[in-house]
Amino acid sequence: MRYLPALLAMLFLTASCTSAKPTTQTDTPGEASRPVRPPSSWVDSRVEESTQRLKASEAGALMLAAIDAHGGLSRWYNNGPIGMRFRYEPVNKKMIRDTYQVIDTWSSRARHNKPGEPDKTFGWDGSKAWATYKDEAIAPRFWALTPYYFVGVPFVFADAGINLSVAGETTFEERTYDLVKVTFAANTGDAPDDFYIVYIDRETRRVGGVRYIVSYPGFFPDGGHSPEKFMAYDGAQTISGITLPETFRTFKWDPEARQHGELVTNSMLTEVSFLPDTPTSFFTIPKGADIIEGY
Repeated sequence: MRYLPALLAMLFLTASCTSAKPTTQTDTPGEASRPVRPPSSWVDSRVEESTQRLKASEAGALMLAAIDAHGGLSRWYNNGPIGMRFRYEPVNKKMIRDTYQVIDTWSSRARHNKPGEPDKTFGWDGSKAWATYKDEAIAPRFWALTPYYFVGVPFVFADAGINLSVAGETTFEERTYDLVKVTFAANTGDAPDDFYIVYIDRETRRVGGVRYIVSYPGFFPDGGHSPEKFMAYDGAQTISGITLPETFRTFKWDPEARQHGELVTNSMLTEVSFLPDTPTSFFTIPKGADIIEGY
């Protein structure tokens, strides 16, 4: 997974019954109050570069078709940061993770809070992971961008440093998918040995799921990776022109039978909105937060 992307002042929060969302600061001049959303000219340049790079290969063209089917790369960036609640619930009910999070889709900074507890936060400011509380279910550096990276498929695979190749076709629940394998250039993020197999629906061109491994060095300090898993993307919700899944089912993967096995996790994506006026200060490390050293 790309926990730390290659691209690479505490904000007042309004608390709802479930989450804390950013409000625009009006009394802080200068850089801290500048909206995170980049100028449209920056977006245009980045989209043009990504589009031309993706068009240059068969696998890239498939990924670009998926990006367009989900709303397009220009809209994805121009919408600004995405706010969402992501609940990750293993079937055995152990190590449940449930946070409301705001992610800067332009530079992949993140801030999470526990629903209903806006003071319990953690995040990634672009170079450091931090947290104001401890939760044994969450490794802040790992989890800060992990939900976003799955939710953001296929958009996140338009970035530089990503290698794409055609990986055949398959069927799942009576749908036919073209497969694109995603690998990463050396020194891209925390775990360049990760890979993904993206399932692109042959009819709709939307993403139907991904197979993946985890090689994050915080979990595998001596090398290696987790067993491969398959995450199915279910349902559809369209917010500000961007279509995302509603739920996710994660299964064990049987490499010999080449099919999914036991269901291990259910995840839900709710409270989704784009927050274009989020100020830069929202992603700075809060006073008193602990800095997470290493992985």
